[in-house]
Amino acid sequence: MSNSIAAPLNFIGQSTAVQGQFSDVVSSLNWQTTAASIDSQTAEDVRRVLVKKNLQIDDFITLVSPAAQAFLPEMVAKSQQLTRQRFGFGMSLFAPLYLSNTCANECSYCGFSMSNPIKRLTLNESDVENEVRALKTKGFDHILLVTGETSKVSLSYFKKMLPIITPSFNYLSMEIQPLEVDEYSALRGLGLNAVLVYQETYNKTTYAKHHIKGKKSDFNYRLDAPDRIGQAQVHKIGLGVLLGLDDWRTDSVFLAHHLRHLQKQYWRSRFSISFPRIRPCEGGIEVGSEITDKQLVQLVCAWRLFDADVELSLSTRESAHFRDHVLPIGFTSMSAESKTQPGGYAEDAQSALKQFEISDERQVSDIAKLIQSHGLEVIWKDWDKAYNS
Repeated sequence: MSNSIAAPLNFIGQSTAVQGQFSDVVSSLNWQTTAASIDSQTAEDVRRVLVKKNLQIDDFITLVSPAAQAFLPEMVAKSQQLTRQRFGFGMSLFAPLYLSNTCANECSYCGFSMSNPIKRLTLNESDVENEVRALKTKGFDHILLVTGETSKVSLSYFKKMLPIITPSFNYLSMEIQPLEVDEYSALRGLGLNAVLVYQETYNKTTYAKHHIKGKKSDFNYRLDAPDRIGQAQVHKIGLGVLLGLDDWRTDSVFLAHHLRHLQKQYWRSRFSISFPRIRPCEGGIEVGSEITDKQLVQLVCAWRLFDADVELSLSTRESAHFRDHVLPIGFTSMSAESKTQPGGYAEDAQSALKQFEISDERQVSDIAKLIQSHGLEVIWKDWDKAYNS
């Protein structure tokens, strides 16, 4: 990848009719059987997979298994090679822009949960203008809009705010409450390029335990949100699980099934995977199933070996030390100088407004220098709004 603009995509031929949601697929998968399959993998299985070119779900199971840990140096080397072959020497930078921390959900791991006694804030037009100016000053051309999940920040709110935001940025992603197909289509018409929606965990029992109240407690409605995004012909669909809620290996295998389902049906969309680990937050929980730094590296490499085309994102949830060392191994984009509270860029907002604590708090200029120190090129722009259909 270089600073040249990516080629436009033609969505003619992409499925717009429902051909079966992922909730239909996941009903045929078994959590315990998948976990047992992961644990049964051997060193010989790993060696066999490492020499293959086209990997299937069974191969991904092998790469995330405990048996693959001994092969981490080989996985890192192959992951880095595949990343350079497919994406070149570029690393895209983006920043989240939090529009609201108001939320009608009760989630055990999130600082925005409705019962947490924090100050609530939803940005108005003037606030958004100030945030946009602050982010443009830092050089960003790709931003991720984030909100809590509530009717206060529904389609009508975005119809007011996106015309303020989109003139200043060429690529706009959103991480918001799941919507209907026609609502995603309306946002696409306003300049939306990508939607990120994380299932958090694919274990329905664990999901119910951590999503106590609100619309997010509807497991299947959230599970099928990426299908609705694809049906709306959104350019990119972002997936992920919250690492720490349940067994990261089993959750990741279910996520691989989800990706393959979406790729078959919405094959003209791009796809990305994020790796959020539970971070401290107001009223937050203890980690239920820890994933170590070494295991996270294994997971990132497993994804790159499994799918050379999928985009992988590195979050400021991770420590500066960790990000310094892992950014070349398979990632294609990373956030920088993130603020996880509304109004965080234009002024010093209160810590209590944050969704979670950031670990890497360095300025974007420092992150740019870090990328260059690895022999990579900082990509500020890899899309032009003229390509938006």
